[in-house]
Parts: sequence; structure tokens; C-alpha cells
Amino acid sequence: VSIEFSLKDDDSGDHDQDQVTPSSQQMVVPGAGEHPLQYNYTFWYSRRTPGRPASTQSYEQNIKQIGSFASVEQFWRFYSHMIRPGDLTGHSDFHLFKEGIKPMWEDDANKMGGKWIIRLRKGLASRCWENLILAMLGEQFMVGEEICGAVVSVRFQEDIISIWNKTASDQATTARIRDTLRRVLNLPPNTIMEYKTHTDSIKYSSFRFTYTVHDNKSS
Repeated sequence: VSIEFSLKDDDSGDHDQDQVTPSSQQMVVPGAGEHPLQYNYTFWYSRRTPGRPASTQSYEQNIKQIGSFASVEQFWRFYSHMIRPGDLTGHSDFHLFKEGIKPMWEDDANKMGGKWIIRLRKGLASRCWENLILAMLGEQFMVGEEICGAVVSVRFQEDIISIWNKTASDQATTARIRDTLRRVLNLPPNTIMEYKTHTDSIKYSSFRFTYTVHDNKSS
């Protein structure tokens, strides 16, 4: 796997996203002697200007594929070249999803699902993100094919991590994901965790976009 992507080379926060390209368009396979993962995964990166309403089209244009991997060794090759979430600036997100699933609510694998959301005070994102994705790659959630991916969102006042699953209506699965999250992230008992369906996210985003446009027109 050739790695053409390294956020560490630029710590200004203003990354040239045109350079964030997948290392290969073909499905990746483990190298000789490598330890295969149960699923292939893809890293993505997105960044947008805060306060600017994001339509589905602009979001899709703004999210860039970093590359895919199929083995433990390939994962570490990517991960070791990536800046940690706690060192990102501005309004940035890393996404790690199963290969073939876009980190968008509207993707076929996501549209009937939802996500657990945990808001973190500054300083915790890097550790929690690493623990979360290692648990996901290591199949620690034990919910079959339900896990779609995970996201870490760097914001100005706080950071947010979330894990997405396919079936929002499956309460036994969402409860198991919640309990596993608490364990692998070593969260205090009073940590607030919110489950949000992607259907609700789409409705809220649509309302917010309409309101912003109308509000701008009236000013």
C-alpha cells in the first residue's frame, strides 16, 4: 500500500484537500504474511467552514478519501502518518468506515441506522478515537455486521466521537454498542451518551438549512 497522504507535513490546519486521494481505487487485499481484518476499511477526511450551511451535495464534495486497508499492518501504515485528532484545527472530521460505505446518512448501509454520540472536553479526542477504532477493527462490539463506521469531529469548544450502526430500531444491538463504548473508552458512569437516528439527523439538517436560507434572505 503506497501512502500519499500525510497531514503531519502541514500543521497549519489549512490542508489542500485535492491532495487527499485514495491510494488505490481497487479493493485492497492483505499483503503476504499480514494479519487480515474481518472487513476492509476506508479512512476519510472532511473540513468545512463553520456557520456555512452544508447541503448534501456540498458535504459529499468536501469529504475526501484517504485510502483503504485490509490488514492490521496496512492500518498502522496509514494511521502512523496521520495527525491525531487532538492536533487538528478548525472544523475537521476523520471518518473510518467499512469499505464501500460512504460516511453519509443517505448511504444505503446507513439510512435505516443511527449513531451513538459522545461529547468530549478538549484533550480527550486522540485517546478516545484510537481506543474506539482499535475496538472496531478488533470486532469487540460483537454485533455481527451492524457496525458501519466511526467519526471523530473536532470543534472549537469540544470534540465529538460517534459510532454508526445499520439498524436504529434494533434496541438490543444499540444497547450492546453503548455498553461496549463505555468499556473500551473507560467512560465515567455519568457520561452523557446520545443515540440519534440518521432520519432525525436528516430532518434537523434540512430544517436548519431552510431556516438559514430564509433568514439570510430576510436580512
